[in-house]
Amino acid sequence: MFCEKAMELVRELHRAAEGRLPAFNEDGLRQVLEEMKALYEQNQSDVNEAKSSGRGDLIPTIKFRHCSLLRNQRCVVAYLYDRLLRIRALRWEYGSVLPSALRFHMSAEEMDWFNRYKKSLATYMRSLGGDEGLDITQDMKPPKSLYIEVRCLKDYGEFEVEDGTSVLLKKNSQHFLPRWKCEQLIRQGILEHVLS
Repeated sequence: MFCEKAMELVRELHRAAEGRLPAFNEDGLRQVLEEMKALYEQNQSDVNEAKSSGRGDLIPTIKFRHCSLLRNQRCVVAYLYDRLLRIRALRWEYGSVLPSALRFHMSAEEMDWFNRYKKSLATYMRSLGGDEGLDITQDMKPPKSLYIEVRCLKDYGEFEVEDGTSVLLKKNSQHFLPRWKCEQLIRQGILEHVLS
């Protein structure tokens, strides 16, 4: 049936939870593009036949196929655009390094787009706030205190604080550290905020 595969792509994203990135459906996208190619070729042959033999009875069929092509196109663009919005949100949530489980769900083109977006955002942040730049991905929520207690979930190694002291982050160790230095590691799953 016309446009069913394209609608399934959109439904697949709609079923995914907010903030989740389902696996890139390359087969589904390929099937939609093949359907679009077949519709276009059928329309071309019918248009040529309608012009050469003056068959006006083909016009409604041509219009129907053309509307199906446009609907498929809208569904494919909506699918790809929604995925890009989710990937952009992942940069703000996880930082510049995505977990491998998320990278596995992305196509090569999406990884390329993510890397270009990451570089563009980094260039923008370096242009703010003088020599050191300004990390606008920190403090996504206003902090209640400047220091927080964190527990290390994985062995990370040496971690340098702004005053020059080093802290050894070993699994299950707890530390009282500046919030702005920890937020990136919390998003990456290396640290967890200990709530009293």
